[in-house]
Amino acid sequence: MPSMLHRVRALAENMAPASEPAFARSAIIDIGSNSVRLVVYDGPRRIPFILFNEKVMAGLGASLGKTGRIETEAMERGLRALARFAHLCREMAVQDVRCVATAAVRDAINGPDFIARAAQIGLDVELLSGAQEAVGAAMGVLSGIPDANGIVGDLGGGSLELARIRDGAVHQTISLPLGVLRLPEIRAKGRGAMERLVKKMLLKTGWAAAPNLPFYLVGGSWRALARFDMQLNDFPLPVLHQYEMPAARAEQLTRIVSHVGRARLKGVPAMTGSRIPTLPDAAALLSVMVRQLKSQRLIVSAYGLREGLLFEGLPADLRKADPLLIAVEAEGEAQARFSGHGDMIERWIAPLFLEDGSGWRRIRRAACLLADVGWRANPDFRAERGVEIALHGNWVGITVEERAMLAQALHSNFGGGSTAPAPLDTLASPQALERANLWGLAIRLGQRLSGGVEGPLEAGRLDLDGDTLSLVLRGRDTDLYGEAVERRLRQLAQAMGVKHRMTQAS
Repeated sequence: MPSMLHRVRALAENMAPASEPAFARSAIIDIGSNSVRLVVYDGPRRIPFILFNEKVMAGLGASLGKTGRIETEAMERGLRALARFAHLCREMAVQDVRCVATAAVRDAINGPDFIARAAQIGLDVELLSGAQEAVGAAMGVLSGIPDANGIVGDLGGGSLELARIRDGAVHQTISLPLGVLRLPEIRAKGRGAMERLVKKMLLKTGWAAAPNLPFYLVGGSWRALARFDMQLNDFPLPVLHQYEMPAARAEQLTRIVSHVGRARLKGVPAMTGSRIPTLPDAAALLSVMVRQLKSQRLIVSAYGLREGLLFEGLPADLRKADPLLIAVEAEGEAQARFSGHGDMIERWIAPLFLEDGSGWRRIRRAACLLADVGWRANPDFRAERGVEIALHGNWVGITVEERAMLAQALHSNFGGGSTAPAPLDTLASPQALERANLWGLAIRLGQRLSGGVEGPLEAGRLDLDGDTLSLVLRGRDTDLYGEAVERRLRQLAQAMGVKHRMTQAS
């Protein structure tokens, strides 16, 4: 059966015109109220690899609340950014450039002037409605967290978009004039002013609270707030996507950021100076939203509008593809010694783990697909490389505990031993890490037996019968059972608490 990555490639080829490559580069130019950003992608859109990412803090919406206009300096700054971005896209041979504008250009009196001047640069600006912006952000969350079920909140400079998502679809959206550039004026009206305004807006739009659902955070200011929370908690995994906080943490962060100095905030990794002034207002709004929506917990999404725009353009079959498995297969194929090695290993070890549920089977498969990514590394650091790839790889559709399980499996596979290295024991349960260790040892055995090629795996199989783990080989292939293979079979059996042996197939 063709692998998932091969099916994605086939779909991509069918989507592309015959004269264009199946993996034509695409780009999104996102003209927001606070920033103007270019992101260039390559590869199939279901797993968009970022080739280039640059933003300019143009501040198009900075004076919108007072004047209703994009100020001259901000407009010129934004247009200079667009001219550079358009030039870069030409130089990078980007096949598909989509340029979108959101709240500031949408609401400004002189927004049409900005669009007209962008057209002179050669960019066709698509003005998104609030509803389109909300759907795009929600689709971005679904792209990176396929099983997401809750409320998406996308906080931009000029507006806040809310979207209800479940079962892979968007069911309700609203757009509210509550961007971070508008919040200072609202809060200046006194204590409780924001709470009263948000409650009034939600009632007017008919948006009802959805108790105990998660609230998915999208937007630079809320992501920056989450990074600050990571530092406050000494969180050991510096990966923002799917970082979780209890809903009550929003109120605590509101108090904390109002008393923390700028120097402390500048010390937060990846915290840009332009985001720091927005944090108190962003935290205050988040606190109000979780109270009004009765949210259960907060989940950060690294994917938002731009990824959602790409995701929306995919056929339904491709949207359903697992983003984690596609990404790890692409990485594994790029770095492995032999094509298809991960698939072979996964099929070979599967009979030992029939009790694994669907979630664990998925992570086990991911480990198999990455089983050969460390062979170029210094042998003394292969286990360390496996952990680094699992923990810090640009994966989506994977929880913190699942990353830790993937890291443990690769650590054991690359000879790091069965003891969980730091910080895995703080990220996953002992039971989860123990299971992942067995996956790694089984993969390691398959690697040694096969040398990375298909024939030896077809020559043998693993059987677990009672208290004995057997490596069963065909008669003409028993010479594959060398000392190194016996040692790895013994290590796996000891970890499983059983005896081991090699037997000849009847």
